[in-house]
Amino acid sequence: MDLGSKFHIGTSGYSFPDWVGSFYPPGTRRQEMFAYYVRHFRAVELNYTFYRMPAARTLERLAQASPPDFLFWVKANQRTTHEHDRTAAAEFLANLEPLRGGGKLAGILMQFPQNFHRTVANRQVLRDTVEDFKAVPLAVEFRHASWDHPATYEGLRERGLTLVVPDVPPMGDLFHAEATVTSRIGYLRMHSRNAAQWYAGAAGSPVPPRYSVRLILQALMSLVCPALRGYD
Repeated sequence: MDLGSKFHIGTSGYSFPDWVGSFYPPGTRRQEMFAYYVRHFRAVELNYTFYRMPAARTLERLAQASPPDFLFWVKANQRTTHEHDRTAAAEFLANLEPLRGGGKLAGILMQFPQNFHRTVANRQVLRDTVEDFKAVPLAVEFRHASWDHPATYEGLRERGLTLVVPDVPPMGDLFHAEATVTSRIGYLRMHSRNAAQWYAGAAGSPVPPRYSVRLILQALMSLVCPALRGYD
């Protein structure tokens, strides 16, 4: 089996100065990072789109600078997932056209905050959001444990939505569900299992203490190695 055709591995963002010297070669400038990144990964999750609306010209440059089989997951803007502003959908989708037209848009990541509980009102917000973005594949990430409910998974399956499975420590009200398939796409996000440092880190810190590369790699290997047994 060609595992490369089945699995796409990428990182959440790619433009980080502190990666220079550890991942990027010493002296790599910010504008050179993406060209190096696409030589090692086949996908990326764009996170800046959460903080500001993406510009179509920026996404067009990224699409042109990436290989033909490269894929982009784009995080929804905070106006949608945190402010529940339905007017944001049309502009966001329109600006994704360079990725959609080039066949490089894997989908949109809907990451809801931890204070987004499974209530009647929030279930309606979720339905409205799905309706507004129905033109593209969607992956939904919950942060609150109340969404770990059979009806959640059934609803996602009925609508063909991908559940984001977060690799996180089992603590408090954090969403920590078993790996569950709700669509033809599986989406695993390696957050961290570092419970002691989960809420640590000053605002604006580029790498919160919970993001230990060593710990994340250990967690990844514990998941991947059993999955690969039996493959040639």
